[in-house]
Amino acid sequence: MAGWRSTAAIFTGRTANIGSRFGRLGAHSESETARKSVGFLYRGMMTTAAATRSAPVGPGVTPRRPTLWTYCIPYDDGAAPNPYWGVCTLAICKPVIRRGARLGDWVVGTGSRHSPIGDVSGHIVYAMRVSRKLTMADYDAFTQSTLTRKLPAWTHRDRRRRLGDSIYDFEFDRPVQRAGVHLEGNRGTDLSGEYVLLSNHFYYFGDQPQPLPDELMPIIKQGQGHRSGSNAPYLEAFVSWITQLGIKPNTLLGKPQLDLFKDEVAAVACAHSRKNEALEDERLARLGDADL
Repeated sequence: MAGWRSTAAIFTGRTANIGSRFGRLGAHSESETARKSVGFLYRGMMTTAAATRSAPVGPGVTPRRPTLWTYCIPYDDGAAPNPYWGVCTLAICKPVIRRGARLGDWVVGTGSRHSPIGDVSGHIVYAMRVSRKLTMADYDAFTQSTLTRKLPAWTHRDRRRRLGDSIYDFEFDRPVQRAGVHLEGNRGTDLSGEYVLLSNHFYYFGDQPQPLPDELMPIIKQGQGHRSGSNAPYLEAFVSWITQLGIKPNTLLGKPQLDLFKDEVAAVACAHSRKNEALEDERLARLGDADL
């Protein structure tokens, strides 16, 4: 555990001096927290070696092409992804995507036929371009030192604080699960993702999902698992389409489709559903059936 402990020291010593070169992030973001967080992302501190490796650029060498990852979100509750405080994060659920995605990739969540707001298949719930990829331990250190509002505060009046996705405390040899949206049964699949994806260029639609044009319907993955490799022919078209919507990135255009705090039974059911979905994702990856 020595590696992450030194990371925490670097976070604590340096993040106080990080400022943003960028303006307002969106209607619902907290300006000071957002500026510090986005400044951190742009400077590229504490990026994992796996995330920073990319193909060299030079004569006869083609840079790595970004990947478009798409999957269906059965329950959009504001925790995975967590679009709050100026940085969209995917820290729990979808372990295969969290391990596989790299800087510059796009991760897109599409709507479910059986979502809490009805049939929203053929729509996107959110899209994020990966700006940073941190180990879960590094993310814990980052949230403890800088992005503290991503730490779950289960009794807080602000539901966004209760939805914090930094739910594992790595100050111990065995990470301790903080009180949050996941249960002990989610530990294995949460930690198997190893990394957290962070974005300072994202679109969150929530309960106002955006319909995809007909030419982008092939990127939709209904059911469990994901698409990635088969999305290659649609990457440029997707980026062009979402850019041409004229929506300012990092603005929350809707609320989560499911309010976990109105129904305790729903909260438990959601946690169990995420566990089963993650287990199925891992099974497909082991079988070689994952669309990589």
